[in-house]
Amino acid sequence: MVRWGLGALVALVAMVGLIQVAGSDTSAAAVSDPVLLVAGDISKCSNSNDEATAKILDAYPSAAIQTLGDNVYENATTSDWTNCYQPTWGRHKARTRPAVGNHEYQTSNATPYYNYFGAAAGNPSEGWYSYDLGAWHIVVINSNCSPVGGCTAGSPQELWLRADLAAHPAPCTLAVWHHPRFSARLATSSMQAVWKALSDYKADVVMAGHSHHYERFTQLGPTGSPDTNGIRNFVVGTGGAEFHSGGSTTPGSQVRQNSTYGVVKLTLHPQSYDWAFLPVAGKTFTDSGSDTCRGVSTDSTPPSAPSGLSATAPLGRVSLEWQGGTDNVGVSGYDIPRNGAGNPPLRAGPGAVGWGPPPRLAGRAPPGPPPRWSPTRTR
Repeated sequence: MVRWGLGALVALVAMVGLIQVAGSDTSAAAVSDPVLLVAGDISKCSNSNDEATAKILDAYPSAAIQTLGDNVYENATTSDWTNCYQPTWGRHKARTRPAVGNHEYQTSNATPYYNYFGAAAGNPSEGWYSYDLGAWHIVVINSNCSPVGGCTAGSPQELWLRADLAAHPAPCTLAVWHHPRFSARLATSSMQAVWKALSDYKADVVMAGHSHHYERFTQLGPTGSPDTNGIRNFVVGTGGAEFHSGGSTTPGSQVRQNSTYGVVKLTLHPQSYDWAFLPVAGKTFTDSGSDTCRGVSTDSTPPSAPSGLSATAPLGRVSLEWQGGTDNVGVSGYDIPRNGAGNPPLRAGPGAVGWGPPPRLAGRAPPGPPPRWSPTRTR
């Protein structure tokens, strides 16, 4: 109920049906949304598949690059980095964010890997780090658990992850590592505590490698069951190493292939993302789609108009009542037109509020934010 001085009664007829829901639905404008190219299981001197996927990177010179581990085979020695990785993906080293795989740890506790990438690979005793890209927060996990104190709840890495996510409450979060938590092949239960932490903080996407195939899942909940409010999971072991065969159908798996090398292109919008599998030249398989980040409430539906306006004039005041409008996110208030071009509308909050000299509440407001008042004069 909204009340104000009796002089407003002359405008009552004109106002019937004109009360409007305050505010409007808008979407964020895209401003140079970054692109991230992602794959793992990449370079071998014994084949040229990594050269074919590197040519995809060549075509996107302004994109950032994220690897998913097992960047070079067989043992990630200094010679492997120099002779196999550097001529292909290595030509994009300056814009690459790496993740470490198990093949890197086959030589000197991954020392050549940390030497090759330097500070970009994080602390060599940890191998985990995070960074921001556009509006997104990205965490890089070391899924080689034993060398870094484990991946269980309470381990140094899991505690760091929770602290990092709490300190970076971005609307959109991506996590990457090598050994997949969920996959048709080589799923790794040792990553469950990390997955649970990401679920608790409403991360949006997880990408891993290790199994040499491509697989996309629907959103998955804390235990891996399909959940529309969960994390979308990808396996992108298609950077160049020979494909693995076999595998079993996993709950939530939507697309799987092991015949086309390529990378995933992520376009990171402020409140959503697009994915597209980019195949190497001569291949036609692709997979693409879009989704909204879990930390964002998308308000794209116009609010409905209030209805049932009625008026009374008790004790020298005009009282208006109406049935509230509805909106998929919420109604923030109502604008009530007044007669005269120079008179701004009255602003009523989403609950039952009163207006008079002086303004005061009239009745109970429903749970929610307190009413918002707009300064104005009674007439």
